[in-house]
Amino acid sequence: MMPAILVVDDLEELRLLIRLTLAPLGTVTSVANAADALAEVLRAPPDLIVLDVRLGQGADGLDVCRQLKSAPVTALIRIVLLSACGQQSDVEAGMAAGADRYVVKPFSPDHLYAVVAELLE
Repeated sequence: MMPAILVVDDLEELRLLIRLTLAPLGTVTSVANAADALAEVLRAPPDLIVLDVRLGQGADGLDVCRQLKSAPVTALIRIVLLSACGQQSDVEAGMAAGADRYVVKPFSPDHLYAVVAELLE
């Protein structure tokens, strides 16, 4: 069975790019905000989430990551945080929130593919 991957980003073009990049690795669905992400995880828990840190209005990616990693039913879902914020303190905050990996934007699709493939092994 193909792994399920959820992409959470408020930018439609980026969701499309990530979906196309990761399609060979599994079944990819995408949503635009934190509320939809949490609803989708409850509906059909994915194996991995590619999660933007800045999601516009509402909760941000760090909030979503913390919430998912602190709940026993979702704690094992792999989470790759994506962010334009690449300072060491940003990366540390992302890892402290429970992320499995932190990828800085702009990112190479090949790099993202490799990170996700490694986590799905």
